[in-house]
Amino acid sequence: MGLVTVLAGLFILAAPVSWAFPFMVFSTLFGAAAAISLPMLGGASVLVPNLLLVFFTLRVFMATGEGYMMSSLRPQSPGFWLLILTVLGIFSAIYFPRVFEGLTETMKVERISSSRNVIALSPLRFSASNITQAVYALGGLIAFAVSFAYFRHLAKPAHLVTAIIIVAAADIAFAIADVVTYFTGTEYLLSFVRTANYALLTAAEKGGLKRISGTFAEASAFSEYTLVLFAIITSLWLDRIRSWATGLLAALLLLSLLLSTSATALVGLAIVIPFLWIRSWIGSASTTTSGRPVFLAACLLVIPVTLVSIFVLVPSVGQQVHEFLDMMLLSKAESQSGKERFLWNAMAYEAFVNTFGIGAGLGSARASSFILVLLSNVGLPGLILFVIFTGSILSAPRPALADGEADVANAAMRAGKCGLIALLIGACTSGTVYDLGLLFYLIAGSIAAISMGRSRVLAPQAVHRDVRPPIDIVEPS
Repeated sequence: MGLVTVLAGLFILAAPVSWAFPFMVFSTLFGAAAAISLPMLGGASVLVPNLLLVFFTLRVFMATGEGYMMSSLRPQSPGFWLLILTVLGIFSAIYFPRVFEGLTETMKVERISSSRNVIALSPLRFSASNITQAVYALGGLIAFAVSFAYFRHLAKPAHLVTAIIIVAAADIAFAIADVVTYFTGTEYLLSFVRTANYALLTAAEKGGLKRISGTFAEASAFSEYTLVLFAIITSLWLDRIRSWATGLLAALLLLSLLLSTSATALVGLAIVIPFLWIRSWIGSASTTTSGRPVFLAACLLVIPVTLVSIFVLVPSVGQQVHEFLDMMLLSKAESQSGKERFLWNAMAYEAFVNTFGIGAGLGSARASSFILVLLSNVGLPGLILFVIFTGSILSAPRPALADGEADVANAAMRAGKCGLIALLIGACTSGTVYDLGLLFYLIAGSIAAISMGRSRVLAPQAVHRDVRPPIDIVEPS
């Protein structure tokens, strides 16, 4: 995978810049594929998207220079708050574990060999996790700035739509391959996407169903990623953007989530679907096209009537569904996994309290909720900065564009915001580390750029002899 990633990066450098973003988004699908292993950091893995980010940044820099990237971080902009948060995170990773060393205990990754690691309770101290999480945080900031520069340069929101459709189709294909290879005993065929140096729970069952992990280390990570794609694709379908493709993909993504046997998927869908229903209802009641009466009818009539009919006509199915949901959700807290996650959260909160509310340092503690991850790692200041950053992205205004362009731009922004909300729902349910994945920052940077509309271009007037040509800044028609 490292060789493939380098070859893809070299192709990006040689190809038109418009190819760079789809390749970058596609790489985020490989959440358990290591491109490089770093023995000096205890065998930590550099994942495929993190390596490809280097080539993506270089290609966009070749096309746009540093101007747009720097403007994404200007004061009072969303990128500015992300910059402050990242600086705080890196500073905390370097100094806080030493300042509070031994003051509290935290859950962190302990590497016991070059090919094995465990999550264990240990006294607070500086470790390789502080370095890796600081690097991931810096990578997220770079991904945001470069994505912003890409869309400010090309001003084509349709590129975000295309990239997400491609990734959604690939995610479904890998999910099918995961199930097929598991039941046919050919799991080794997917070993090339499962090379990261951490525990891989890819051969588990629950309730007689294969726990779908796809290209990720476990079903929970697959569900978090697929939930984001489902929210984005469904939002595009509601806005009638490439309806046939987005409608089919939305249905398949929903089926994948339901069959993944992940509590993260069920909890996420319980929040995301009502949110999309409300969005569709508001759109149907207005003069815009951002509504689907068939979606409203399906949620209110078809799905409930179908489920009730099945449970009444085939009582055994209802009993099986009840047992499955009880095992997945109602009895989750009594399971070994539930008790372990509860311990993570308890120790994360204790680290937050024992460090006087400023955190133990980025990478110093794990939890089972992103909120507690923020509090235990970067403290209350970090949580406030993150809320400001995400709030400014989610409240980004619509761009002022012509009617034809505005429809696609508004749909892309709405879809991106739905995706971010879904990602945060999944992270707050089961997020264990500060790193939310590069997809989060790529989408956030895209929204920030699209909301600004078309970039202004330089148009030189006619050149006269011995007269330096004046340059006017004009808006393209």
